[in-house]
Amino acid sequence: MSNFENILAIETSCDETAIAVYSNSKGLLAHKVYSQIELHRKHGGVVPELASRDHIRKIMPLISETLSEASIDIKNLDAIAYTQGPGLIGALLVGATVAKTLAFSLNIPTIGVHHMEGHLLAPFLDKNIADELSFPFLALLVSGGHTLLIKVTDLGKYEVLGQSIDDAAGEAFDKTAKIMGLPYPGGPQIEKIAQLATLKKYEFPRPLMKNLKQNNLNFSFSGLKTFALNTFEKIKLAIENGDNLNLEQEKAEVADAFQVAVTDVFIKKCKQAAISTGINKLVIAGGVSANKYIRTKFDDLYNDINLKTYYPKFEFCTDNAAMIAYAGMQRLLKGQTSPFNASVKPKWPLEDLT
Repeated sequence: MSNFENILAIETSCDETAIAVYSNSKGLLAHKVYSQIELHRKHGGVVPELASRDHIRKIMPLISETLSEASIDIKNLDAIAYTQGPGLIGALLVGATVAKTLAFSLNIPTIGVHHMEGHLLAPFLDKNIADELSFPFLALLVSGGHTLLIKVTDLGKYEVLGQSIDDAAGEAFDKTAKIMGLPYPGGPQIEKIAQLATLKKYEFPRPLMKNLKQNNLNFSFSGLKTFALNTFEKIKLAIENGDNLNLEQEKAEVADAFQVAVTDVFIKKCKQAAISTGINKLVIAGGVSANKYIRTKFDDLYNDINLKTYYPKFEFCTDNAAMIAYAGMQRLLKGQTSPFNASVKPKWPLEDLT
């Protein structure tokens, strides 16, 4: 359907209120993200009720600001995309309710978007990547709530090859940081202090790495987090008993060992998936994909097995509405819309999409 030109997108799945305006012919016109990090930091993690209330406060002013920056009158919108799931139910309801209310008043359709499909398609917001990357490709989606290794054959045609059976990668990063008293969100803190590691004195396990050739491509990071906890407790006990250890240096060593272990698991699982499927293109997206150490190690795979890796721009790695706008537009162009009585889906397997 070619009559969709300008769409507004709303993302409120967790702790970012994000709005974007996307043009089918011109691309992304404007996007804004309001982060609730400072609100939740004192609690050491996201508090769902506080997140929902803050979305309510911020969403309408942010819509006005984004439309103004895009130089688009609200009456010139052709559709509204919103994150339908997965995510925190209260947060999702805020975005969905606003999207449906605006669309109903404007007599335009809505399209509910799967949050992880948004991440999966985020690299296409970069025109250079969009001109080069085509189906099929593999995708490693790594965020605070999800770790998924997917075979992508077309829009909506996703085969999950592996997923986390316990903690997601981003969650494990955050919890490991919290163990060492690092501020929330922990992922960037782990990456930052890991650069200070010089001794490389700790070796962390690589979970679920046996029988890769039998397609055991699932992930498990809960035990790795526990290993980090036990290691750090031993360090603190040693210091209490008089060992001449520098606590900040030890934190750096633990962070480095943890990051190296997680990255090694990612690389070996993706390498096996590429060999098994014969696909030599890999998208890495989600908040953890912003980790520069992980990116550097994955880039080495091109020299190893000719696996080319694609990432979103850094601003589109964490939650944002630009990716929801792009995914929503692709759905609209295929003739898909969502009914106004569509429910949000706090739990929504990606493979259920069509």
